[in-house]
Amino acid sequence: MLSRMTELLQLIWSAFTGFFKSRVSREAEIAVLRHQLNVLQRKSLKRPTFSALDRLIFVILFRIAPGITNVLKIVEPETVIRWHRSGFRLFWRWKSRCRRGRPQVSLEIRQLIREMSLANPLWGAPRMHGELLKLGIDVGQTSVAKYMAKRRKPPSQGWRTFLRNHADGVAAMDLFVVPTLTFRLLYGLLIMRHDRRRMLWLGVTAHPTAEWIARQLTEACGWEQPPTYLIRDRDGAYGDVFQRRLRAMGIRDKPTAPRSPWQNGHCERLIGSIRRECLDHVVVFGERHLRYILLSYHDYYNGARTHLALRKDTPISRAVQSIGAIRSTPILGGLHRQYARI
Repeated sequence: MLSRMTELLQLIWSAFTGFFKSRVSREAEIAVLRHQLNVLQRKSLKRPTFSALDRLIFVILFRIAPGITNVLKIVEPETVIRWHRSGFRLFWRWKSRCRRGRPQVSLEIRQLIREMSLANPLWGAPRMHGELLKLGIDVGQTSVAKYMAKRRKPPSQGWRTFLRNHADGVAAMDLFVVPTLTFRLLYGLLIMRHDRRRMLWLGVTAHPTAEWIARQLTEACGWEQPPTYLIRDRDGAYGDVFQRRLRAMGIRDKPTAPRSPWQNGHCERLIGSIRRECLDHVVVFGERHLRYILLSYHDYYNGARTHLALRKDTPISRAVQSIGAIRSTPILGGLHRQYARI
């Protein structure tokens, strides 16, 4: 490499000093060089090889004086022209290179786009792009479409969303058995609304007939707007009288499938709470005693007990109190307590 640079410097120096020589000296020197090339061509049988620097020198000289193609000996004129064109393409490819690409989308924004697409299946890329712009996130719409969650099926709402949209018009009811001190079996009837997990009614009887259940449903609704749908199981106690009462009140009957208590899960869960938080800790003496216990728990559940599903609020919403002394009120003989400020 050092020898080639030395040759290049000598070539440049010879070209520079040639301007100060006489014309006769330059012509004589050119004639000597041409004769040496003729001698070398007669003696050398191998094809000469050219380095990148040699090609660059020929291209530069061709660029300065295109007439040198007439005096080329060790290389064809078309070869020098081809080298020049290749250099031209390389130069403009380098000059037209992409200096700055599309800005990379950060991992946090990519995760946000995916979460938004999963949480909002009805949104497309334009809708999501507009929402991101309102959040101050400057990202292209094509990038949003690229990082959205891919779906094989058309977008559809989930069951959780469907139930939340219809919960205010859905009620559920179920019967549960409570043994007494004398091993007598009593029946409790629970009616609840799905919108805020609110108890509408807790009834007690020793003989649950269709007429009694229909009357309890009427008293539970009272002056309130009756629910649109009523979920129940297929117990034989829900006879023709009860079903006629539903139709008269404009309520659509929705019995669950046979042996499918999970289809009435909210009501089953609430009955479990009644047992765990109340009935498992008391001994029931009779029908009147059970009615008193259940009504006390009914008031505690609706007005004092907080729920995770309601964001730590009660079915009948409680106001936040921040001023005053705290007082506790015993419920069910101290089994539970309600705290309030006075």
